[in-house]
Amino acid sequence: MKTGEIRDLNFGEMHQKVSDLKEELFNLRFQHEIGQLEDPQRMKQTKRDIARLKTIIHEVALNPKKDNE
Repeated sequence: MKTGEIRDLNFGEMHQKVSDLKEELFNLRFQHEIGQLEDPQRMKQTKRDIARLKTIIHEVALNPKKDNE
């Protein structure tokens, strides 16, 4: 997920996306443990997407001048 795509989302959608990605990461970790994960890079990318979303959420919270809500 690119930064521009994230910034187009509103505040609620960003939080929903974070929870969806956390759930996906949980499932990927589970698949990894039982040996069914085919693409280990997907775990890394999911973690980066979560971090990217949290960073932008924090920026929006600190700078409420924009109409992202």
